[in-house]
Amino acid sequence: MHWIKLAKSRGIREIHINDYNEIYNLWSRTQGMGLSEADSGQNIQNFLLRNKGMSFCFEEGGKIIATILCGHDGRRGYIYHVTVAEECRGRGIGRILVEKSLLRLKEEGINKCHLFVFTDNEIGNTFWHTIGWTKREDIFVYSRNT
Repeated sequence: MHWIKLAKSRGIREIHINDYNEIYNLWSRTQGMGLSEADSGQNIQNFLLRNKGMSFCFEEGGKIIATILCGHDGRRGYIYHVTVAEECRGRGIGRILVEKSLLRLKEEGINKCHLFVFTDNEIGNTFWHTIGWTKREDIFVYSRNT
């Protein structure tokens, strides 16, 4: 993996709902990313409004090439849909987006963050391990539709 130094502000901006079609298209092309009804335009808009200033994208050449959704419940942070376009990986963009969202959580008084990765998502699991996240072995995740 070859890393290049990027100015942390270069190309990074907050995600806006007007970006929805472009970011959903990027997510749809990302191997290992799970998308569901929770990712509808209305639900993403609600998430962005509830967690203002926490979710970011990286633009290059007028095109969104990376995203991170981040929010919190008042005590813990949560990260979703971190992706970098396949042809742009290995440059540190994902790490920069994660650091920016973690900084925003810290500014909100949130000192711990969780994320979910499918067990068979080798690219995602490798990324999170490489940048220093700890895989939990002591909990199970349960889900249920309301």
